[in-house]
Amino acid sequence: MINEHDVVIAERDLSKAVSKGCRGAVVMIYQTPSLAYEVEFIDEKGDALDVITVLPRDIKVISP
Repeated sequence: MINEHDVVIAERDLSKAVSKGCRGAVVMIYQTPSLAYEVEFIDEKGDALDVITVLPRDIKVISP
């Protein structure tokens, strides 16, 4: 189960700024109309790359 504030990685390219392997933090969980997560992705320096809504299959938890 993915929770708010979990650290995740992108399982595939998600936008021009967010490629497979990028790290991010879950900032919101949506239950309807279907399960989705708002994730803020960052670069190696910790600077924000993008905030996007993703499906469970798009991310993997690396740190709860």
